[in-house]
Amino acid sequence: MTSFRFSICNELFEGWPWERVCDFVRELGYTGLEVAPFTLTESADLVSPARRRELRHAAETRGLTVVGLHWLLVKPAGLHITHPDPAIRRRTAGYFVELVHLCADLGGAVLVIGSPKQRNLLPGVTRHQAIDFAREVFAPALGPAPRLGVTLAFEALSPADTNFINTAAEAIELADRIAHPNFSVNLDVKAMSSEPQSVPEVIRSAAGRFAHVQVNDPNGRGPGMGNLDFEPILAALKQAGYDGWLSVEAFDFTPGAEAIAKQSIEYLRAFSTMM
Repeated sequence: MTSFRFSICNELFEGWPWERVCDFVRELGYTGLEVAPFTLTESADLVSPARRRELRHAAETRGLTVVGLHWLLVKPAGLHITHPDPAIRRRTAGYFVELVHLCADLGGAVLVIGSPKQRNLLPGVTRHQAIDFAREVFAPALGPAPRLGVTLAFEALSPADTNFINTAAEAIELADRIAHPNFSVNLDVKAMSSEPQSVPEVIRSAAGRFAHVQVNDPNGRGPGMGNLDFEPILAALKQAGYDGWLSVEAFDFTPGAEAIAKQSIEYLRAFSTMM
């Protein structure tokens, strides 16, 4: 039987009390929760130490792990990973340090770096410069990351979302340039679906180079809620030696949080138990 663990991203339940989210997803069979910081507060540093303990305790006493954070730079405004202004890069670098600490305090181990708008190449910035800017921004957070057990995982996104790092291979190239054991890659099924290769081929080519996986259909809903067949995708993950979290992330909430969460885990379990 597969050793995949199932988690779900909490912004799907925006507006729900934290305890209700934990109760609901655990009842469905999820054992992990991936957190978007903007659902907690305007800025990570505003989550008090007491509140961090409360959130973690509420999750863990229900049998849930906060696996990590994503949608990192939605708030506060004005942050940007590849901005030509050194002052903006310094503020962004400082915020990633805050995020590493928030992640660890909640019990998490991964920061998924997507944030398409906050990494887009601005006019006059070359790809080479952007990589150097990104290295500069992430360096301070990689100081405490090993001690706190947090990995920064950069996510390739489709050209429709961003103009910087559009393939898993490019994300791996960035990780190679940064060359730190706590900097890796996140694979997202919807994003991988935009690549010339099939999703299983992308996974196999990235074997051993990714730390986290988000699962969704190219239509923006959960796995099993579109036309993409996940059986070869899960098989490729197993072939690649991945036994970590499969984190359900949706962008189209039209079916409702309850339906997306329920249908996604039922679909994933149906395939994974056959492997």
